[in-house]
Formats: sequence, C-alpha cells, structure tokens
Amino acid sequence: MNRPNIVFYFTDQQRWDTMGCYGQRLEVTPNLDRIAAEGCRFDNAFTCQPVCGPARACLQSGLWPTETGCFRNDIELPQNIPTLAGTLNEAGYRTAYVGKWHLASNRDRGLLNHTGPVPEALRGGYSDYWMAADTLEFTSHGYNGYVFDKENRRVDFTGYRVDCINDFAVDYVHSQDGGRPFFLFVSQLDPHHQNDHNRYEGPDGSRRRFARYDAPGDLLGHGGDWRENFPDYLGQCRRIDENVGRLVDALIDQGLWDNTVFIYTSDHGSHFRTRNEEYKRSCHDACTHIPLIIHGPGFNRRAVIREMVSLMDLPATVLDCAGAQIPAGFRGRPVAPLAAGEAAGWENAVFMQISESQVGRAVRTPGWKYSVRALDKDGWKDMDASVYTEDFLYDLESDPHEQTNLVAAPEYAAVRAQLRELLLRKMEEAGEARPQILPARA
Repeated sequence: MNRPNIVFYFTDQQRWDTMGCYGQRLEVTPNLDRIAAEGCRFDNAFTCQPVCGPARACLQSGLWPTETGCFRNDIELPQNIPTLAGTLNEAGYRTAYVGKWHLASNRDRGLLNHTGPVPEALRGGYSDYWMAADTLEFTSHGYNGYVFDKENRRVDFTGYRVDCINDFAVDYVHSQDGGRPFFLFVSQLDPHHQNDHNRYEGPDGSRRRFARYDAPGDLLGHGGDWRENFPDYLGQCRRIDENVGRLVDALIDQGLWDNTVFIYTSDHGSHFRTRNEEYKRSCHDACTHIPLIIHGPGFNRRAVIREMVSLMDLPATVLDCAGAQIPAGFRGRPVAPLAAGEAAGWENAVFMQISESQVGRAVRTPGWKYSVRALDKDGWKDMDASVYTEDFLYDLESDPHEQTNLVAAPEYAAVRAQLRELLLRKMEEAGEARPQILPARA
C-alpha cells in the first residue's frame, strides 16, 4: 500500500470569506484557490469550539473539550489518551509539528508555559520533528520571535512570522527521503491579532494594498475594530497564501506532491469585536464558519461539497487517509465519502461547545442557528451546566448575516422545539448529560 503523506496546514482566526474560492473579490488567496479548484472545497465547514486551545485539543485528541477537560485556554492536553500523532506513529508515520501548540499550560495549577519550551510529554506524540512554541503570540510579533526545537533549544527567527514558521515546514519537507510517509502539522498563528499590541499585524504595505476591501455583511452597521484592522487582516491571509505556495513548490520539487493529502483549515474565524468584547467565543458564523479545502489522493475531484462538516471530523479524516485504525471513542466522521460524492447517511448539522465568554452550546443546520447559554455559570471556570437558557435563533436563509435574533419570537416556537431536541441529542452524543433548556427571558 502506497500510503500518502499528509500535510495539515492550520491557521488561527481566519474567516472563510477571506479566500477567493469563497467569494473574496480581492486577490488574497490565489494559491489556495488553485488548490481548491483541483481538489475539494467544503462550503459549510465549522469549528467545534471557537476558542484556540479547545479547538486544538479537539484536533489532537478526536474528543470534545468536555471529554478531555480542555474546555478553555491554558489547560494542557491529557497524557493518558490516544492522540492523532500517537496513532499515526503506531501506523508507521513520521510525525512533525511546526508553529503554535497552545496545549502545554495549566492556569489552575499556576503552570503557564507561555514563553518556555514544551516538554516532550506534552507534545501530543509528535516525535520526528518539533519546531514550536506553546503560545506563539507570547514569543513573537508580526515580525521576529522564537520557537523551540525537539531538544528544547531556543531557535530565534528574523523576518515576518508567517514566512519563518513556513520555512521550518519547508526544511522538514526537504529532509524527507521517501522511506516512510509523514504527517506534517503546520500551525500558523496568523491571521490572529497580536495580543500585546491589540491589533492585527499584516506585512508591510498591507494597509495600502487592501485598502479597497469589501466589508463583510455581518460587520456592516456594527462597531468593533474591523475598519482599522481589516486591511492588515487580509494582508496576513495573503502572506499565508504565498507561503502555502512555497510549501507546495517544495513538495512538488521533492516529488512528493502527487502522493500528499493537503488539508487547509482554521480553528475559528473573527467577528472583530462586533458580537462580544473579543474576536470569537460566540455562536455566530463570523467566528465559527471556517475555510476547508482538501487536495490529494481521494480528494482530486474538482468538487464543491455542500454538506455540513465540523473541525471535529478532521482527526478521523486524517487517520482514514493514512489507513490507520481510528481509536475507539474518537468523535467525528471521515469526510472522504463526501469527497467521493457519497452523502447517504450524513447528518447535515454541526454541534459546537463555547467557553470563556459563556458556558454555551450551539447547533448549526443549513437553514438555522440555535444557541443556548448557562446564565449562572462562568465560562472561565465551568465546563458545562445542568440548566441552559435559549440565547440565539437565526433564520439563515432570510438573515445570513445574523442580524435578527428570533429566540423570543412566539411564531418560531416549533422551530425552537425541533432545534432544541437536535441540540440535546448532539450534547448526549458528545458524552454530556442531558440538561434542561429554558426558554429565553423576555
């Protein structure tokens, strides 16, 4: 069996509509658009948790945040569970990780690892190559910074961060001899905002290059900080695209591209502080709808997939591509059947857990968004609740930008009842106890 190499290219806080293949008018992602045109573009991909650490824990474990305990940032990935990289190691793959990790700190125990190396035991099983920082936003800025290598040695880099992180991935590709297949996880911090500077840091020239952007419909009419940040944000996305092109060129020149499954997605999007005081941590599509393109063996259909898929489906997808045994308990479903045009039995709904800003749960269908929150719980301290209250209901066919909340409208009582049952079932399928959901307060 000629098992494929797998490259998982992961960005942070990237909206789906930054890409030309999803309707972006400006030339932001020509390389990714070309890859999407040759492979499979998933039009309805959504995060499973719109917070950085929990979303990453889902990808590395195949489990929901309430199952690993990684329900908010600064909780380390448990060491006693099967992981994506560990399973691939057992299947004979080389495993490599580059960039932002965000799964090696524990705020509750005072073990914050924002600027130090990640101990080997907390790397989720990545064993062949490691060039990463636990919290890359604390060890770098848009330009310049440092990561740590496999031996915990600090490696400084000079230049635009996206370029430098990608350089490590290119170096790894150049080191491959073809003897064993590899799994390379490239975790870019961008286009995440720079925390300590409180702004998005695009490469030089971004504000002029992308000054004539079209404002997304969900941002128009709202406050937030999108007006001053969106050109830089698009500049970050453009630079990521250029680096994807460089990495693909390396794979082609090394004779590896034709036998490589290339997956591109993000942990969540950004609503630019229009829905709460942060950029994410809500149920709205602006921060939950993510890009997803897959190219390579089994995915070269030049297809557009309309079915709804979750970030939670990707760990099982990776293992399925590798021909590896999916561990018992892994959530999610391989998306290869969708790529083959076989959608029979695929439930067209995605479930999301939400933390930090709230203890919340949401379900998204093609036509509706339904969200609940626990009014008596703290999203930084509490993982779940026994009682939730209805929070949002959006009719996405008539209101795609989610401007009119119908959660208290009496004429939608039947819709809410149907979605309530769907959400309760999804919560139980995720291993949660069935809670009580109260109607929205008038």
